[in-house]
Amino acid sequence: MRTATRKQTVTQLTRRDIFDYLSMERIAWHGRLEEVAFLERIWDLGSMRTTDPRYRDAAGDIFQHRVNNWDWEDDWVFTDSRFDLMHGPDDKFLQFLCEMVHPVVRSDADEVEQLVAFFNKKLAADGWALSATDQMSGRPVFTAHRRKGAKQPSSALRIPEYQRLRDPQVFEDHLRRIEAGLSADPAAAIASSKELVESVCKIILDDYEVSYRNQDDLLTLYKAAAEALKLNAESVPKNKKGSKAAQGTLRALVTAVQRLAELRNELGLGHGRTQASQALTRHARLAFNSGSAVAEFLLDTWHDRRGDTP
Repeated sequence: MRTATRKQTVTQLTRRDIFDYLSMERIAWHGRLEEVAFLERIWDLGSMRTTDPRYRDAAGDIFQHRVNNWDWEDDWVFTDSRFDLMHGPDDKFLQFLCEMVHPVVRSDADEVEQLVAFFNKKLAADGWALSATDQMSGRPVFTAHRRKGAKQPSSALRIPEYQRLRDPQVFEDHLRRIEAGLSADPAAAIASSKELVESVCKIILDDYEVSYRNQDDLLTLYKAAAEALKLNAESVPKNKKGSKAAQGTLRALVTAVQRLAELRNELGLGHGRTQASQALTRHARLAFNSGSAVAEFLLDTWHDRRGDTP
């Protein structure tokens, strides 16, 4: 049995799960490109050995058996020892995944989003993720990077602990959309991060029977929710310095909410945008981290103010 190379941190289990998914779902790993053209984006086929003595290199025998004869299975590349995707180093395996969702290779944005979400779900256990780091004609270009302990949207809020929530699914949907969009659609993730905070504010206002208008912006909703929660009177009893620090932090929250709204206006979806968003994964993660921090603080305070019983 073959052992993994020292450079392999993406385990064979993760690789097998990904390859099995691609095979079972009948997803063309080469997208809209010919297989030789796709593989030449990663490897120099002209310098790789052939498995058919009639041809001088890998490009020749791949074309013969996948175009002329068509006698190799569709997923032949996953087990071909020349490419060593199952046992080889991480960089080539991860580059293979990134090329699969490159705009030149795959044009269906929904399919790209679905693939990236699945890849990242499997890669997370090994500490890797694909993120949009560039754009081509408004479409994301992905690269692989180590996660470095980054917080993930799906587990960002302790939703089961918030017993006053009548419909937790609302927040789970927001977080699901954020997680799916961080890499595949950063602009959508930014918009969903703003909407997460809006939903928290509206739920609190509904609970306190405070009216608001559907057209109220995020900052207006936040200020109304903060007033309902009496955040303006927040203090640390018998500790003037602590009370002053708490007030400063609360003012910073107002600024964070305002900047989140501005970030959404500049890089997110909405407002009849006439140009493609320039948002990248790092912008989406900034919006998510800011929005989730505000949402968590509001939900925690809401439960403390109203008591433990719904």
